[in-house]
Amino acid sequence: MDGDQPIIVQKRSLKLVMEPGIYFWCACGRSVNQPFCDESHKGTRFKPEKVVITEPKLVKWCMCRHSEQGAICDNKHRELE
Repeated sequence: MDGDQPIIVQKRSLKLVMEPGIYFWCACGRSVNQPFCDESHKGTRFKPEKVVITEPKLVKWCMCRHSEQGAICDNKHRELE
């Protein structure tokens, strides 16, 4: 398994209304439970990012794995080929 680059799941954000809680965002792109970690990163250099939601809100999860804000989409996907 090549662990040097994250897998681009899609070139757009995934918008979900999230309830308060602690979530672990998949940084490697290998999880079958996107955008959340399922431990598929084992054997790669990637670790999940802990995201704490304190109130119900719409979250734009990064699905391209290139956001400079980690788990939160910054529209970097628009620059990808």
